[in-house]
Amino acid sequence: MAEYPTALGASSLERITLLGKDLAADVMGNVGFGELAFWLATQRRPTPGETRVFEAVLAALADHGFTPTAIVTRLTYLSAPDSVQGALAAGLLGGGSRFLGVTEDCGRFLHDQLEGVRLPLDEEGWDALALATVRTQREAKRFIPGLGHHVHKDGDPRTPRLFQIADEEGLRGPHLSLFAAIGRVHPRVLGRTLPLNGAGVCGAALADLGLPLELLRGFALLARTAGLIGQLAEELRNPVGNEIFLSVDLNNLSVPPEPYGGSHG
Repeated sequence: MAEYPTALGASSLERITLLGKDLAADVMGNVGFGELAFWLATQRRPTPGETRVFEAVLAALADHGFTPTAIVTRLTYLSAPDSVQGALAAGLLGGGSRFLGVTEDCGRFLHDQLEGVRLPLDEEGWDALALATVRTQREAKRFIPGLGHHVHKDGDPRTPRLFQIADEEGLRGPHLSLFAAIGRVHPRVLGRTLPLNGAGVCGAALADLGLPLELLRGFALLARTAGLIGQLAEELRNPVGNEIFLSVDLNNLSVPPEPYGGSHG
């Protein structure tokens, strides 16, 4: 018979194992959920410092109010209150390049810039590498993921806090170092100052923790799942989904059809 090896969960008549540990005796009540999520993804137990940085990232990404992901979750629940899973899934499916996806985009971008580069030894060296990075992006007319925020134009409050936590735990690695340097030098190239946003610094922090780049968006979605459950819990107590629906439905404006692509006469 075929075999399917796994180091994750397995069950027998008497016990359940997870990551080589007895689930009931060794994990439940002894391992926090954030620590377990890290452990599941890497198959190594994180240090207390790594757990603190990882959980700070999860907290930073959990909920940002009435974002499109939150609104669609509430509206899906309004339409199908018998499908909590559908409401949560609807919100998570909206995690893309504009919302939540920046975490992955920034982590991958920084990783690409560091590929094959001798790491600088001081702030001056990091600034030189960052300056070259920003200039290359500017010449190619490409944005730098994680630079700028539509609300926190004078600084995202999550950013310095995440740097602080990483520094306290001795976990500011090359991704965070390069991201910080980009924050310092980009005005010389762009001619204006933009904030390093929280989603970007989360991606840098996750990359420094050695988490798989392919899963960075997954961790953002893990965090947002908790936020969306909170949105649904608030919708139960203080529903606004119907008002959002009616605000559009009762204010629609009928206009003549406009064929896609314009006139072909």
